[in-house]
Amino acid sequence: MTILSVVNDNPLIDGRQSARAMMVRKGAQILLHDMRHAVLPELVLPSGRRADLVTVSDKGEIWIVEIKTSIEDFRIDRKWPEYRAYCDRLIFATHKDVPLDIFPEDCGLLLSDGYGAHLLREAPQHKLSPATRKSLMLDFSRAAAHRLMMAEWSTGKNFDEV
Repeated sequence: MTILSVVNDNPLIDGRQSARAMMVRKGAQILLHDMRHAVLPELVLPSGRRADLVTVSDKGEIWIVEIKTSIEDFRIDRKWPEYRAYCDRLIFATHKDVPLDIFPEDCGLLLSDGYGAHLLREAPQHKLSPATRKSLMLDFSRAAAHRLMMAEWSTGKNFDEV
């Protein structure tokens, strides 16, 4: 079952994201785009968990970016260690009002202001197995193609020149 709706103004918002999380996401997406990453928000992983952002670099690395908007958000949500099984690098993204020292040193760290972001700490690489990489790349590409098709249908625009 999809969490996305093409009838809303923004099909990637399902009501669970706060305005602050959307601000962090926007800045992170801008930076990642500038870094030549293809970015998909809200991608469901093979485990059934939903990652805030999944990216594929121009070299084929898969990154997961987990957005945290408060100390409480970080402390309550303990699913993020499971994400390591589905990415080459795991990165947290946050904003200036969250103390940076709460985030684990063995993960990357992005600071976003909604207009862009800075990569404060690179994430160590832990390469995926070929089978996991293939599975994730298929899921990523199928989700991207599906979202493009749904965007075309809902807007009546043709995006084949993008």
